[in-house]
Amino acid sequence: MTTSKTILVTGACGWLGTAIAQALLARGDRVVAIDLVVSPAMAALASQQQLLVNAAIDLGEWHEVLRAFQTFRPDAVIHAAAVVGVVQAADIPLKALRVNVEGAINLFEAMRLSGVRRVVQISTEETYGDFQSAVIDEEHPQKPASVYGVTKLAAEHYGRVYSRDHGLECINVRTCWVYGPHLPRLRMPRTFIEAALRGEPFHQEDGGNLAVDQVYIDDTVAGVLLALDKPHHSFDAYNVATGVAPTLRDTADAVNRAIPGARITVGDTGPYHHGGRVLSAVKGALDIGRAKAELGYQPRYDLQKGIEATIEATRAAMAKIPSPSRNRK
Repeated sequence: MTTSKTILVTGACGWLGTAIAQALLARGDRVVAIDLVVSPAMAALASQQQLLVNAAIDLGEWHEVLRAFQTFRPDAVIHAAAVVGVVQAADIPLKALRVNVEGAINLFEAMRLSGVRRVVQISTEETYGDFQSAVIDEEHPQKPASVYGVTKLAAEHYGRVYSRDHGLECINVRTCWVYGPHLPRLRMPRTFIEAALRGEPFHQEDGGNLAVDQVYIDDTVAGVLLALDKPHHSFDAYNVATGVAPTLRDTADAVNRAIPGARITVGDTGPYHHGGRVLSAVKGALDIGRAKAELGYQPRYDLQKGIEATIEATRAAMAKIPSPSRNRK
């Protein structure tokens, strides 16, 4: 985009949504940040940023969604709101349906009635289900093996219907395992890094041989903005990842290299289970050739560089947390 726009970001107080909103603000766009509640961090940012407007909106409430479009009149939308993750969606499947599918439909309806054409929707490799080869492109069959993947695929398909019937342009950015500073879920590499920085050994019993594309959050945000900015799209889906698939053992080794004395190990006693209990689909790498050719996307972080950046930020955050001894009188 050559001039600043008003971009409505759903799920803007979430981990990825906040990063997207900050990137838009940094380049001069006006951001309408909507979420169920306004986080303290986004409220503080709004006090410093005239281009940021926060609004507490429930995507499940149709009239609230429509009112937001009528009030703020966005030029385009980045849809990051969701019940995110295989474990969380499995635990609350009906809520995942309502948020991830019904919320998307309400958003598309509000766009249709308000004349807003483009939405970039954050999707996931979970829509593919079991990878049928080590590297897969966007034409790989979509046979999700998780509740989360089913809801995200449904949102993709609803977007296609609205694009065909109502002239919307629903673009899907399929991420893989996004990681980086302040990852809100207790999974690797966060668990590896935090244990290593505390000087504690950490052993994950299973999944050492699981190969999965892991993409640093800044690269994810860059891909989303490139999809938002492209004047004309020939495709409605792009893999935005790294194109390579390190194993979980490789990830542990990266942490061990970056933190002297770290003792992070991963066993290979069986397949990986999300949260230790929900079986993972077979993974691999996402072919990012389309995103490179069509969007000009180029990931800047390989696994080691991303791990090191995450460690630096995590170390700084942990240093700000008072130790119990400091609080003793």
